Order: sequence, then structure tokens, then C-alpha cells
Amino acid sequence: MTSGEVRVRRRQWWAWVIAALLVAAAAAPLVYEWLTNPDDQRLVDLDVYRTGGQMLLDGRPVYDYFTPAPQLLPFTYPPVAAMLAVGLAGMSWETAQWVWTAGIFVALAVTVGFSFRPLLVRESLRTYAPWVFALLMVLCTYLMPIRDQVRFGQVDILLVALCVADCVARRPWWPRGFLIGLATAVKLTPGVFLIYLLITRQWRTFFMASFAAAVLTLLPFAVIPQDAADFWFSALLDPERLGANAATTNQSIRGMLIRLYWPDALTSVLWLAIVAAVGWYGFRGARDAYRNGDHVTAVALVGLMAVLLSPVAWIHHLAWVVVVLAAIAGDGRDPVRLRVAAGVWLYYVVPVPWWGVSLKAADIPGVSLVLGKIVQNGFGLGALALVWLLVHWLPKRRQLA
Repeated sequence: MTSGEVRVRRRQWWAWVIAALLVAAAAAPLVYEWLTNPDDQRLVDLDVYRTGGQMLLDGRPVYDYFTPAPQLLPFTYPPVAAMLAVGLAGMSWETAQWVWTAGIFVALAVTVGFSFRPLLVRESLRTYAPWVFALLMVLCTYLMPIRDQVRFGQVDILLVALCVADCVARRPWWPRGFLIGLATAVKLTPGVFLIYLLITRQWRTFFMASFAAAVLTLLPFAVIPQDAADFWFSALLDPERLGANAATTNQSIRGMLIRLYWPDALTSVLWLAIVAAVGWYGFRGARDAYRNGDHVTAVALVGLMAVLLSPVAWIHHLAWVVVVLAAIAGDGRDPVRLRVAAGVWLYYVVPVPWWGVSLKAADIPGVSLVLGKIVQNGFGLGALALVWLLVHWLPKRRQLA
């Protein structure tokens, strides 16, 4: 290595340090806002995770306990998640908050790094990679689904990072498929990636993911058998444990239909029909993207399936929008794709669903109710539009560019 190359690498090292500091400074107001919330409003989902771990340490039933008032939230994850949460329960509440929040940003960095790799490694931008990465991190941090990760202390961005790394890493040091299996065992919705691996005939990865998920699912039956039985035969079958399904924050297809307040039987039939159509369209698009070598777009589509097809999908579950933005932007050479990505970013930065709630409350005759309901479902409808964008518009745009 020449002395010039050594100097360049040294400058790059310092640039990455400065970039990390810039990201930390930009995220500081968000972190400060939510970590100084009143105790009973602060990182409430992290409190649920710690409670699950604490119940195991105390030898108490995991799925019979609720966090203290006013939240009264139950532990809703598979029993292996409670086993993993024992480490959080062993920390003080203050330490757990900082460790978990730092973990959210590490997971976001992994997601951004893998998803935006075509842009970051582009030859003309390689020198500026630290600054581009910092900009992308800041932009993604202020997406509403990511802000909610920090607000609630959620696990979603970690699951996104695991699935993205497993699918996009070129030469992983772990058995490919293991991370998807881990994510599926911890929170069932990443199981959509098993369907993706199956239809794309990634047999070795599929079997590894299935094996890892199965082992981690069966392990609690040997260690905490009563809690495992309680989850799979009772808690899992109670959708109300997840919260009010009709709440604005539920942006799944089912959530949008429930807010129409039609008869339950009609809602269920419509939901199954729409889920089947959207699932067929989305997974077919993911398969085509994979065959064309566009793994980021394939992962983005499968992630959107995890949100839309689930019975309940809160706004923070839309952390997959980070991967969607990367798929749209590509390597950054097409200005049209960059403008579309910027529009999608702005749409998921502003609180669109809550504008719908306000519009309904305004009670404007002939306008307020119908338009308010549409806007209230804005993020879910937006996710449907993103599926079309990735399946239909993006391939055509590549041909024109």
C-alpha cells in the first residue's frame, strides 16, 4: 500500500467518526424527547419486554402479567423472546433504556448500510460515502415509523436489520437463513420471508431459516413448558392482547377494513380476499425482483407483505420503509427515482393518519367523514401504493433510464 493510499484510508477513518458524531447530534433531540417522558409513558414496549424477562426470573407466568397502570400492556411475543429478554431484566431501567436506544440506531445503521449499498459504493461517491451514509441515517431517523421505534422502545428495526442482512449480505459469516429464523421465532411476522425463500427456490437458506425458527420455537417447551403452552394455545389466539385493532395506528389491511365498521362476517371475507390478492401480487413481484438480481427490492416487497397481510400492523411496523426508499433510489443515478424516493420519504415523515383523525373531528358536512377515513388509513394505503410502485413502476423506470 502506498503512502497516498494510507493517507486516504486515514482520512476515511476520521470521516466515519465525524459522520457518526453528526448522526448522534441530529438524533439527540429525538432521543432526549422520548427518554425524558414521564416514567409511565417512556419506552412502554421496552418495559413489556423487560417484564417478560422478569417474570421468567421470578418464576411467574409470563402471559398472565400486565405492565403497571396506566399502560396495562401484556407480553405478546413468543416465549423465546421472553427468554432473550432476561438480559434486559437484569439491567436497571435507566441502563436498559440507553442500551436499547443505542441498539435501535445500530440496527438502523445495519439496515441503511445493506439497503443503500449500491449508492454508497458507487465509484463517483465512494470518497464521500461517510457523509452520504450520515445523511441517509439522519433522513431515516426522522421517518415516523423509526421515530416510533425510539418512542416506544420497539424491536421492529432490529428484525428488519436481521432479515435484510440475511438476504442482501454477499458473503455472510453466519449460515444464511439463520437470522431470518431468529427473527421469525422472536416475532412471527418475519415468517413471510420463509414464503419468499420457498418461491425463489433458495432451498439451503429456506431449510436453515426453517430449522432455526423451529429449534427456537421448540426450545421453550423444554425450558418453560407452561409458558410455551400458554402462548401457542391461548395468548396467540387472542388478537385483543395486541391492543385495540380498530385504532388508527393499526395500518394493516384488516385494520383499515375494521375502521369501516361493517358486519364482522363481511369484513373477514373482504380481508381474506384482499390479502390473497395483495399477497399473490407482492410475492410474485418479489420473486421477479430476485430473479433479476434486485435483492433489495425483493426484500422491500416481502417486508411490506409482513405489514399489510398481518392482522395487526402498528405504524412502527412500517420500519420497512427504509428498505423501500433504498429500492426506489437505487444507485442514485436516476433523478426521477430520487425525486420519487424523496416524495415517499416526506410522506412517511409527516403524521398523515393523525391528520385524518383531525379531519374527521372537524365534522365538515359531506367531506369530513369520507376524506377523513381515507387520510386516517394513509400509511396503509401508502404501503399498498408502494407495492405497486416496486412491482410495476420501478422495472419500467429502469428500462427507460
